Amino acid sequence: MAALCEGYTLCGLVPAVNRRSSEIKGIEEERDSDHVIVTDSSRSVTLYKVSDQKPLGRWTVKQGQLLTCAAVFNKQTNEYVAVSDNKVIRIWKEDDIILDKAFKATVSADVQSVHCAHGAEPAVLFQRGAVRLLDSLLSAPQQPVEEVLVQDEAIRWSTSIVTDTQQLVIFTTELKGDHFLYLQRLKPNSVQKYRLEPEGPGLSPLSFWASYRDKNICLLYLYPNGHVYQSLVSVRAPEADEGTQVVSLPRDQLLSLPVGKELLEAASAIFLDDAHIAVVGVPHPSAGPGKDFLCIWNTNFQTLQAAKEMAGKLYGQLWSFSSKLFIPHGKALSVIPFACPRSSLASALGKLKQVKTEESKTSTVVPSWNTILHGEEAAAPKPVEARKTRTTRKTQSSLSLTIDQVQDLIKMASVEEVEKEVQGLLSRQDPNDPQLSLGQLAMALVSRSLADPKFYSSRALTQLVPTRCLSHSVCPDLLPLALEKRDYFLCQLCLLFFHDIPEAVTCACLKAFISLSDLDAEKLSLEPDSVSFMEMLLSNEHAQTGLQNGFSPTFCEEDRTDAVDNPKAKAKEKKKASPQQTCPVGKHKAALINEILQTAYSEALLLPHLKDFSSDQVVLFLRYLEFLYLRYSTDGSSQTHGYRSPSLNQVMDWVCMLLDAHFTVLVMSPVAIDLLLNLQSFVKSQVRLFSELGKIEGSLQELSKMKMKKDVGQYSIEVMELY
Repeated sequence: MAALCEGYTLCGLVPAVNRRSSEIKGIEEERDSDHVIVTDSSRSVTLYKVSDQKPLGRWTVKQGQLLTCAAVFNKQTNEYVAVSDNKVIRIWKEDDIILDKAFKATVSADVQSVHCAHGAEPAVLFQRGAVRLLDSLLSAPQQPVEEVLVQDEAIRWSTSIVTDTQQLVIFTTELKGDHFLYLQRLKPNSVQKYRLEPEGPGLSPLSFWASYRDKNICLLYLYPNGHVYQSLVSVRAPEADEGTQVVSLPRDQLLSLPVGKELLEAASAIFLDDAHIAVVGVPHPSAGPGKDFLCIWNTNFQTLQAAKEMAGKLYGQLWSFSSKLFIPHGKALSVIPFACPRSSLASALGKLKQVKTEESKTSTVVPSWNTILHGEEAAAPKPVEARKTRTTRKTQSSLSLTIDQVQDLIKMASVEEVEKEVQGLLSRQDPNDPQLSLGQLAMALVSRSLADPKFYSSRALTQLVPTRCLSHSVCPDLLPLALEKRDYFLCQLCLLFFHDIPEAVTCACLKAFISLSDLDAEKLSLEPDSVSFMEMLLSNEHAQTGLQNGFSPTFCEEDRTDAVDNPKAKAKEKKKASPQQTCPVGKHKAALINEILQTAYSEALLLPHLKDFSSDQVVLFLRYLEFLYLRYSTDGSSQTHGYRSPSLNQVMDWVCMLLDAHFTVLVMSPVAIDLLLNLQSFVKSQVRLFSELGKIEGSLQELSKMKMKKDVGQYSIEVMELY
């Protein structure tokens, strides 16, 4: 049975001028399923890593210019393609910083859209219906472009599909209330026009979606009255006399969705697979008015299989990539994973019985930390012969409690009962079956904990978080509650498994961790790998190490004395030892801070909250970051240990942000002067390293060009001349 998993927020939305629009012009998949590019309706294209909800790059046209079609990614050349002001085609790479300095070409006619399907060459669709491949167009940008459409005919939707043998551009048009479908074949070049059957007076399709199945193009379209139709279009090239004819396109009604008394205004339907479609903007059959839902329907059995209420206004926009739905609503763009397993009639009607053997009830696999963190498969348990014992009716009922029953139990039962039932419930769940209600279960636990100070089930919450069915957007009060209860192990789990934690909450956790005394921190039970990593660092902190990564304590001492202008002060600096590689915090406290360093964030949103830290907290945090930098720079094995730990880049990013937020305070603080001198020496050591590498860059390039002899025997001497 299809399922909608718990979603998370990818990004906020630009405030819309027209409330009927989300201000998102398009979303396209980039190099893989974890990267997408989002084009807004104003001036920007942003590359996001979906799993981290983190922007990796952003490109903006100048003030007064507008992006007029969604950007696409050309996998053949690893380049982005977009159109500004209807006629200017822009092409750039990820490392291009200023979009205006990248390649651009002005064409002779207005462009409707650019499409790049499944690694094929980008195709450009003009507003009057002509289609050109990008390379052919750029060879002569001012080439004349024919008009395919008649006067007053306008394109409403378009896409591109790659079949087994050819590339197609498909678009629909509207002319005086009539709707047409154009199928443009690129190799060989031919176009065929179809007329869509009219639905009724004043009814125009709200959305279109196309996919390639069984040698046919499957066109899905939704009308305001809730009728969902499918039309099949053959991809074979038409005969000579067929190409000029307008053919009526037959259709089959897949669904008749309940719309209530009013017609739909902003809705969309897309294919998920052969038997399932996702619909947004259509009322839930059993929900009251004024509520917007995202639904999955089974077209074979005409049943609603999954639904999720969406907060805020829906705009009738929906995209699907790699089992994830992208939906703008309210002020956010959300990502909602989904699953569409093959359905039987029983499962579609919700009457499929879950068969549980006696053995599965008596044996439970408890996942290890390696299973949770690294996705390793747990070893299968050995079969255990169940004893035939009498059980009471109460025990039998407790073994069969559903999620809804456990949720009701949370409202009144004791902590011990709740923890027992949650553990039993999780042990009975199939790990491959996404559980949509676990988020509601966590919310019920948090709600009661907030309402009843005497109730707090840490054990139940720590069991729910690693299921990966929760996120901060699903249960926003969970992490603040853990901080309030000083449940730092639960805080660590949330930081580990939640990828959408707001910057304000991240800083609240960091402030709590820094303020925690080492004595109290040592009493905590934390994730084993995080503590083991710190034990490894601390055990090697007095080891003698040489020059690595362009840094050594000797160079550091020289750089410190060079940075001091006063001769007396310089003499004092020479007497001081090189930076101490002693951790300023205990290993448990450091393990908690390391989780913060690995949390996704936006620098612009994080900086204002960092400014609220006291100078003592900032100095302590910087000293710990200094310790990590020293260990990473002088011991190459510190990052090859296999433990989950912050990277050197993450450490340096946090150093830079702290200096940006508190530089004036640190300069005026006598306590921080040594720390700032050390940080300055770190920068000098890296500059020295890159300077030396630059001197031998030419020689290294020549070495890479040399052809090595394959057969050199057991011993040889070869002279290489470098210029």
